[in-house]
Amino acid sequence: MQTNHPAAHISKIERNSKYYPALLNDLFDPPDPLYIKGNIRLLEMPMVAIVGSRNASAEGLLNAKLFARALARAGVLVLSGMARGVDGVAHRACIGLGLNHHTVAVLGTGVDIIYPREHVGLARAIGQQGLLLSELPLGSEPKAFHFPRRNRIIAALAQGVLVIEAAERSGSLITARLAAELGREVFAVPGSIHNPLSRGCHQLIQQGAKLVRHPNEVLEELHL
Repeated sequence: MQTNHPAAHISKIERNSKYYPALLNDLFDPPDPLYIKGNIRLLEMPMVAIVGSRNASAEGLLNAKLFARALARAGVLVLSGMARGVDGVAHRACIGLGLNHHTVAVLGTGVDIIYPREHVGLARAIGQQGLLLSELPLGSEPKAFHFPRRNRIIAALAQGVLVIEAAERSGSLITARLAAELGREVFAVPGSIHNPLSRGCHQLIQQGAKLVRHPNEVLEELHL
């Protein structure tokens, strides 16, 4: 069933709803219900997640922008977690292409609570031109344990997860590991051996993630 929160235009999608994303049923603990704000039809589109460091380098932020724009122009929906750094840049890159391009943000808060606070404007734009999504009830504040649970939703919704930059201990690596366990493709952008933020990507590549240097390699691998 789908119900609406009239004041904030927030919808609640229960697991028995025709709008509930079937890919989430691959999880052993599918979120139920989901709270969303934005275009519910976007849940039917193929998605690729772009994730990475909150403290990304200038090169990492540029790569996030270039990959997000290229994927969006190819008709792929870019998915991320609206964190600082790579996530925020990927979302903005899609929104910046115009009204015919969209993005989905999975939150570690209620959809009426925006974190980090500097992304309030970005969240407003995504709500109008994309989709905000969370399993957490309205009013839920950011808690450390919310974000790994958010990451499992990102991993399940995506056909593939692209890691731009990540340290050796990173939430992005959690998302990549969960994606691999769910049978999704994992991609990693290599970087300098001297950059600590490349170590997570190099680790993923050693473990079998696909090394990518151009967005077309992602599109070709996923047949998109």
